[in-house]
Amino acid sequence: MLGALCILGFALLVIADNPIESGPQKITLASRIAPLGKSLKRRALSPSNIPLADFFKGTDLQWFGNITVGTPPQDVTVVFDTGSSTLEFASTLCSTCASQIQFDPSQSSTFVDGGRTSTITFATGVGVDPVVGDNYQLNLRSATDTVSVGGLTSPNVSLFLITEQTPTFDIDPFSGIQGMGARAQGFFAALIARGLPSLFGLFLTPLSVGNAELTIGGIDETKFSSNLTFASQAGTGAAWELRSPGISVNGKTTSLLNTQRTIIFDSGTSNVLFDTATAEAMYALISPDIQPNPAEPGTYGIACDRIPTLPAVIDVTFTSQQGTPFNLTIPSSELSVGPFASNSSLCQTLINAFDGLELVGGSLLKHYYSVWDVGNQRMGFAPI
Repeated sequence: MLGALCILGFALLVIADNPIESGPQKITLASRIAPLGKSLKRRALSPSNIPLADFFKGTDLQWFGNITVGTPPQDVTVVFDTGSSTLEFASTLCSTCASQIQFDPSQSSTFVDGGRTSTITFATGVGVDPVVGDNYQLNLRSATDTVSVGGLTSPNVSLFLITEQTPTFDIDPFSGIQGMGARAQGFFAALIARGLPSLFGLFLTPLSVGNAELTIGGIDETKFSSNLTFASQAGTGAAWELRSPGISVNGKTTSLLNTQRTIIFDSGTSNVLFDTATAEAMYALISPDIQPNPAEPGTYGIACDRIPTLPAVIDVTFTSQQGTPFNLTIPSSELSVGPFASNSSLCQTLINAFDGLELVGGSLLKHYYSVWDVGNQRMGFAPI
């Protein structure tokens, strides 16, 4: 369950918080950013590697791993989602979470009920299907408890128990989402305060490669051989985003594509999302036969037997901290995300139209080792 500014790569649209016995209120989530240049200097805690599994359903969808919550610790599986900032997972309070492992708060001596309920709606969902209305929605209850990730433990971490979820989450093989936004919150902020370096590395490999990994508080240099290229964060909010001066497809561009834009990086989203005009300009450089699928608004498709004949190399240009341009490339192999459920001869293509949101997800990230440096507000990439 996350995405563009949320879960499974989910984009968070709404957080409406309601205290149990009073009128509507807004919950303010505290966040912190380490001072510039300090991310590698205090090393009271050492980095830790967390193995990640790949949720695969015709294409790579999400990467998830284990954390523990409570005392004694209970295992919870979560997507480590750079598109969201909070921790939420299925609980025994949820009657619609039968498909996931459920955390039982009554069995934890350190659990404290926060007493507030909220509802969140995501703009991108678990897999490759588009979000329609509020079909990706969670009802939550606030709490605090002890959380451990990769053997690193933080007490009194703010979290949310899922008390109800829409059926679209039923396919999830994991219980929830751990937000890894650009402003450290929750367990990560607590670890940073104790001296853990304020960065993490992601090795999001295709299922066929395996051994995906999250490194909390450091970089696993065994996962790549070339130098990392770093680019500065474009914004000051929780989203990981970089400015791009242009996009090319199969070595060609247009005046529309050659326009500066800000692009979000979301490890919890599978597809690529651009506004409608940009999506159609990109498709025009691949094949005029790729057309919108009215049955699933925002998606495009082409006959599956045409896919192997189509070159579809997408280069998104960024500018390094040294001022030089560099490309992050999505290869032709990512063009198809599989047949539509309603028409097995028609394959959905990678780029979804979503006006107001421009985002790249796992289809790009799995071709690079990525570094998310909270303390220095930058991102780094090396091909794998």
